[in-house]
Amino acid sequence: MQDIIRSFAAQIRQQIETSIVGKGDVIDRVITALLCGGHILLDDLPGTGKTTLARALAKSLDCRMKRIQFTPDLLPSDITGIHYYNQKTGEFVFREGAVFTNVLLADEINRTTPRTQAALLECMEEQQVSVDGETRQLAPPFFVIATQNPIEAQGTYPLPEAQLDRFLMCLHMGYPDHEAEKRILLGASLEVEHPVCTPDALAEAQQACENIRVSDAILEYLLAIAEKTRQDRTVQVGLSTRGLQAMQCCARAWAGIQGRDYVIPEDVQEIAADVIAHRLIMKGSASLQRIDFKREAAMRMVEETPVPTENC
Repeated sequence: MQDIIRSFAAQIRQQIETSIVGKGDVIDRVITALLCGGHILLDDLPGTGKTTLARALAKSLDCRMKRIQFTPDLLPSDITGIHYYNQKTGEFVFREGAVFTNVLLADEINRTTPRTQAALLECMEEQQVSVDGETRQLAPPFFVIATQNPIEAQGTYPLPEAQLDRFLMCLHMGYPDHEAEKRILLGASLEVEHPVCTPDALAEAQQACENIRVSDAILEYLLAIAEKTRQDRTVQVGLSTRGLQAMQCCARAWAGIQGRDYVIPEDVQEIAADVIAHRLIMKGSASLQRIDFKREAAMRMVEETPVPTENC
């Protein structure tokens, strides 16, 4: 069971690393979210490889990939699709929107209006599109990588907390280190040329993740972390129940990637901040709502939570 997950993750990681140099930890987290069937939010600066990451992931899985540049004039129908009148046939025909794909890069999602944001988030949550009373299922896998620029606020529409909660993880790629950036300049970064896995292999690995064992001690540990976020004096709103379920799912997938069929505390600690940070609402000024500050707070709360000592 765990061999299926580890083999799948290793193949995808190795392939993506031909395009994204020096970011193995981020790639592993993206694979974790993929195995959980969730979506990720990349809170990062332009030019750090977000589009390259999405394209490499899609090609590695032999999946379709589309990109939407979110702008203030983008309409919900641009995402979901629209019925138009075909004069030749005399009938209304449905034209699919950009959401009908496998890997969707939602670039600068905070630059479009809340109505358009909500149209995408509904597709993420329900895995379906409803247009003019007709419901259409999105073909699996459906994986959204949304991005936003953390340093620009003018002309943006920040995602409400209830919508941020729909993202499984919030990640930060950052700049590559000195050696990795030098390798990029020397031409080490290449396009992914061929797939190494299929959507069926992904579905098999996702099914295997559901069988990763979570002991009662780990469940109590997860609950303790969630309760810590709700009781901390610096936090106004802590981790939701959906967020707690996301943390358990990510811990399972992370354990599987490491080649284990059971979760240990280190698995939880490794992914906890990525799951928790964007779901927190801090007390105080707007500057305290920055994702980097909330990530530090989440890491502190995880460190302060007692680790179970009994057999996990």
